[in-house]
Amino acid sequence: MATLEIKNLHARVAEEDGEQILRGVDLEVKSGEIHALMGPNGSGKSTTSKIIAGHPAYEVTDGEILLHLEEGDFGDVDIPDDARTWNLLELEPNERAALGIFLGFQYPAEIEGVTMTNFLRTALNAKLDEREELLFGDDEEEEEEDVGYDTSPMEGNVDDGEIGVAEFQKLLKEKMDLLDMDEKFMQRYLNAGFSGGEKKQNEVLQAAILEPSIAVLDEIDSGLDIDRLQDVSKGINALRDEQGTGILQITHYQRILEYVEPDHVHIMLDGKVVKSGDASLASELEDKGYDWVREEVYEAA
Repeated sequence: MATLEIKNLHARVAEEDGEQILRGVDLEVKSGEIHALMGPNGSGKSTTSKIIAGHPAYEVTDGEILLHLEEGDFGDVDIPDDARTWNLLELEPNERAALGIFLGFQYPAEIEGVTMTNFLRTALNAKLDEREELLFGDDEEEEEEDVGYDTSPMEGNVDDGEIGVAEFQKLLKEKMDLLDMDEKFMQRYLNAGFSGGEKKQNEVLQAAILEPSIAVLDEIDSGLDIDRLQDVSKGINALRDEQGTGILQITHYQRILEYVEPDHVHIMLDGKVVKSGDASLASELEDKGYDWVREEVYEAA
């Protein structure tokens, strides 16, 4: 079971005199759990998600983000004892992804000319290669052979990488069946011409393919009609139930939590997690808003 542990995280915008946004975030998410992170606009929710993934627009000024791994987190890969706890702040975004961190974007980019199939297979092979290097070190001879190799989905031999085309097509079909997605998605360009709901479904499909230990989903419910919300919610539940992924679901609204029931709900105010509870806390927020939380927190202080 992997555990993402955020301890006393402080961060600001990475520019001269950048605004301080996070002021001591403490949070822990384990594989197989669903956590909802809620709060008003500007409270630091999306900033937290981006810092977990390694976005360069923010500078961490205090605290740490640790990823604890256990045997079995990477299937039949034996994880060395000295590679079971990682400080994510010391790693590049691609290294964090290789160790099982996934960020689902609120506004996914459109990329013309790159099919979803090629993109996803390239991403999966890149993750597996990077993970091997992080856990066991780089093979100098192999590195020499691979100098100049371009992992762009638009270039290179279709059979390059650990997962070949035929094997990946089978895997992709399994994951699309799991998420109840139409196979027509497979040959479309990445998010190009997709509706908002289709883009969000594609984010969940990417997580299903990459099989992260922890998936951070930043307002994946925004802009969805009820039918697409149910489709996306089904996919999120499948990530937890079928793959054991831990979910950190960032949202403003209780609506998605009617379909993706959280084990834990956390409220952020002014750059800190100020209150945590079970799923009933989200319902209370829906009824009463955030003012009562603010009053409770600052009266206690």
